[in-house]
Amino acid sequence: MKTFGEDLIQSLGEALAHAKGEGPALVHAPLDPREVRERAKLTQAQMAPLMGMSVSGYRKWEQGQRRISGPAAALLKVLEREPDAVRRALLHEAH
Repeated sequence: MKTFGEDLIQSLGEALAHAKGEGPALVHAPLDPREVRERAKLTQAQMAPLMGMSVSGYRKWEQGQRRISGPAAALLKVLEREPDAVRRALLHEAH
């Protein structure tokens, strides 16, 4: 198991490589959660549980008061492209 310091050094090395145009890091264009939700024909109350969050937390995303990061951004990307697949996967889990 790495120490925090070792992990930090590795992260900085990866960031430097990315800045130089090297390494495997990908930069994804930010998505507008409202646009994704509207294209999927969902309400905020329907979208929030798909994202694993409260409606008030989701609203803060749409209002720009909260930043979307990591896995949530990836899930938004999948929702943008395959909303029905996400619904099937996540709603099936609830039953």
